[in-house]
Amino acid sequence: MQPMNQLFGRIKGKSRAITAENPRGLKGEGGQAAGPLGVARKGKAFISLAQGETATLVDVEGPGIIQHIWMTVTDQTEAGWFVLRDLVLRMYWDEEETPSVEVPLGDFFCNGFGARAVVNSVPIVVNPVGGMNSYFAMPFNKAAKVTVTNEHPQEIEAFFYQFDYMLVDELPEDTEYFHAQFRRENPTQLKQDYTIVDGIKGRGKYIGTYMAWTSLSRYWYGEGEVKFYLDGDRDWPTICGTGTEDYFGGAWGFVKYDNGNPVQEQTYSTPFMGFPYFSVKDTTRAHIYDGAACPMRGFYRWHILDPILFEEDLRITVQQIGHDGKALFERNDDISSVCYWYQTEPHQAFPDLPDVLDRRPR
Repeated sequence: MQPMNQLFGRIKGKSRAITAENPRGLKGEGGQAAGPLGVARKGKAFISLAQGETATLVDVEGPGIIQHIWMTVTDQTEAGWFVLRDLVLRMYWDEEETPSVEVPLGDFFCNGFGARAVVNSVPIVVNPVGGMNSYFAMPFNKAAKVTVTNEHPQEIEAFFYQFDYMLVDELPEDTEYFHAQFRRENPTQLKQDYTIVDGIKGRGKYIGTYMAWTSLSRYWYGEGEVKFYLDGDRDWPTICGTGTEDYFGGAWGFVKYDNGNPVQEQTYSTPFMGFPYFSVKDTTRAHIYDGAACPMRGFYRWHILDPILFEEDLRITVQQIGHDGKALFERNDDISSVCYWYQTEPHQAFPDLPDVLDRRPR
C-alpha cells in the first residue's frame, strides 16, 4: 500500500492500463475502437467468451507491477448459474509454464458458491452489483500473462475487465511473487484436517485466506483450529489458533441476540477480516427441495499487517470440529478455499484444479 503521507513524493514508473479497447496497454492507444456511436465512442467495452475458450487478458513485458484489477460478468445465463465458479482465472509471471494463480473467478474475489456478496476489505472489494476489484500488488520482471477460461456450458456474451499497472526500471533482487490457489473437499474426511495449502517451497509470506464453508452436519461448526506448519514442522504446527470463527476475527458463533435469545448469525465486512456471505438456501438455482439447503458461509482473513513468514516451506490446515451445545464432536463438511501468498520463484506445481462440476455447490 502507498501510505497517504507519501503520495506527494515522486513515484518512479509509467502508468498503463489494459482493457478490451487497449489489450496491449500501449501509450496513447486507448479508446479508439469503433461502435454503434462511431469511432472512440465506447466501441469495445467487453469481450465475449465462447464455451471452452481461453482468452488472454494480459500479455505484456516487464518489469512492472499490476496494481489494480477490475472485472465484472453476468452471474447467470440460459444454461444456469455458477458462472463465477465456471470461469477460471490464471496468472503467469516471467514466462513460467505453470500458473502462479489458478482460481475460479468468483472465489478469487471472495465470492464463492457461484453467488454474489458485497466485500469491503483492503485488497479485495466487491461492489454492487458484482464489480470485482483486487488491489494486490503483482510484480513481474520479464513478463505477465493473465488468462480466463470459460468452462460454463454456454457462451459468455459480455466479460468486462481492466488491469491498471506500472512499468518500472527494475525490481529488487529479492522480489517475491504473488500466488493464489483454490482447493475443495466435499465432503471433508472425518477426523482429518482440511488442507488449505500444502507443498509451498521457498521463501515468502502468507497473506490471506478465503473459505466457502457449507455445513453438512447439524449444530455449530466453527470449533476447528487453523494450523500453520512452518519451515520443517511435521507433526505439530508452530502457529495454532483457538477456533475457526476466532481466526476470521469473530467470536461466540457470530450470533445476534434479540431479548437474550439467539436469532441469527451476523455478517460483517471489514478491512482485514470478514464474513460477507451467509445463506440457508442455495440461491444459485431454483428447485423444489432447495428450501432446506445446508447453510453456506463465506469468510476472508487478510494477513497484511501480520503476514505469516516462512523461509523453506509452508502447510496450512483447519480442523472440522463442532459443538452441539453440550460437547465437542468431529464433523465433516463441504469446504472450498483460496489461499494467497508471496514467494520467491520457482514455485511448486499446484494440485489439479477440480473439474467444473466438482467445483459447483452440491
